[in-house]
Amino acid sequence: MAQRERTESPVVLGIEGTAWAASAAVYDAATDDVVIETDAYQPESGGIHPREAAEHMQEHVPRVVETALDHARELAREDPDRGPDDPPVDCVAVSRGPGLGACLRVAGTAARAVAQTLEVPLVGVNHMVAHLEIGRHRSGLSSPVCLNASGANAHVLGFHDGRYRVLGETMDTGVGNAIDKFTRHVGWSHPGGPKVEEAAKEGEYVDLPYVVKGMDFSFSGIMSAAKDAYDGGRPVEDVCTGLQETIFAMLAEVSERALSLTGSDELVLGGGVGQNRRLQAMLRGTCEDRGADFYVPEDRFLRDNAGMIAVLGAKMYRAGDTLPVEESRVDPDFRPDQVPVTWRGREPWAAPADGASGRRPRDEGESVARVPPEQREVRGAEAVVVIEDGTVVKRRLPKDYRHPELDVKLRRDRTVMESRLTSEARRHGVPTPVVRDVDLQEATITFQEVGDADLGRALTGERVRAVGRHLAAIHGAGFVHGDPTTRNVRVRKDSSETDAGDPGVFLIDFGLGFYTDHVEDYAMDLHVFEQALAGTADDPPATIEAFEGGYREAGDERVLDQLREIEGRGRYQ
Repeated sequence: MAQRERTESPVVLGIEGTAWAASAAVYDAATDDVVIETDAYQPESGGIHPREAAEHMQEHVPRVVETALDHARELAREDPDRGPDDPPVDCVAVSRGPGLGACLRVAGTAARAVAQTLEVPLVGVNHMVAHLEIGRHRSGLSSPVCLNASGANAHVLGFHDGRYRVLGETMDTGVGNAIDKFTRHVGWSHPGGPKVEEAAKEGEYVDLPYVVKGMDFSFSGIMSAAKDAYDGGRPVEDVCTGLQETIFAMLAEVSERALSLTGSDELVLGGGVGQNRRLQAMLRGTCEDRGADFYVPEDRFLRDNAGMIAVLGAKMYRAGDTLPVEESRVDPDFRPDQVPVTWRGREPWAAPADGASGRRPRDEGESVARVPPEQREVRGAEAVVVIEDGTVVKRRLPKDYRHPELDVKLRRDRTVMESRLTSEARRHGVPTPVVRDVDLQEATITFQEVGDADLGRALTGERVRAVGRHLAAIHGAGFVHGDPTTRNVRVRKDSSETDAGDPGVFLIDFGLGFYTDHVEDYAMDLHVFEQALAGTADDPPATIEAFEGGYREAGDERVLDQLREIEGRGRYQ
């Protein structure tokens, strides 16, 4: 069979087999058409059983691949540029991970066999990046933030400096798996997500733990509380309503935080849980409120499918990002931030200017500031801040996407905690704004103005070192910041970079803080800040080293040891 020259409009065979979907697809880049053939594994009881899933792959992957190849051969017969000796596809793309190792190996073996038989290149695709790229491709958005909400995973991704960065992620279990744990507890079959969505239509809200740590989140406590509520006699419909309202509000909040951090005004949704209409409605409301664009792919591209593998495979093929067969080993722990994004440029995030509304202008002629020059308005992830005559008025906005009871509770609790911990930090020598007034009914705090820029716009080694010392001081006092990102540190631009005594660095926005004596909580503060640095600094390793050096000067070495443990605990580690 003759080798074809590389084409800009390839026909790609995609093969997906990460967990439950034995799937193959053919993508024709010339017409942007995708044909997908999928045979899904359905366990008789409980969740996915790895051995059964692998057996399902062994039985059904050959069939779906052959069906997809039949379609590719039909396309080849109709293509005047493809001769009778040419292969029906230009490359084979396969999901290398993350996923169940036994399932991935079945798909990988099939892909290698087809690529070698047809004498075409092999492309290794990261499954989670494919979820993002299919949304970017189908929507036409340029550089969106992506929320991936699937069975085994939950994270927020953004593109920076040639890679997709994990801005926030679950620290325990994937969102779909978390929901399935509850549905198994009540005796429902897999998958549990659609059953929870249906039951929630008839239920009333149940208050459950809401756990957001910066842009990371946790589901284990919510699941335990949901099981207890059900065992205690609450109707299952009510608990399902509480589950949806709590979990999806958390995902919407971290997505909005990611938009705020990156300055993006584009959000795409990926993953099988993304089929939930309540989650879609929350995210759509978040974006409408910010003036951002929101895109949800059709359901066939949300659940695990080979179509997204083939589409990303075409992009990688055009970029020359192919994989020698001898280097095509699968990787069950393949993180999206390990993938060199060869098919895109290295454009940085466009962080909002100080005083901007939080939404990036859509063209150069659109004004960023819509307030008088003597008054500045800043739109953050959860509040509007108005700055005038050295005074800052911060008001936490009602969020229409959240259940009213949850919204009132979060706004009040965070206002109380922010005012209390801001003053507490000052008492322990940490530079923070002076709290001048608090209005709990309006969820409003009046502060002294500090600094003249966010840290993200004036990153230096000495400034991040000072942040390390400040976090060590509040941890020593028995509380955490909760959301220490570069947006929540203010700096004086005219302060000397080498002036270690007063580098002009102030901590703000303690709304997610709390009192604690757990080393784990202190280490999570460091983890959140380092995630922000990894996604915004020009030289993340050196910047993080300076930050940890500052913490080490004033803090407990055990916290840094715990940070190393946390870094190895993510969903793909």
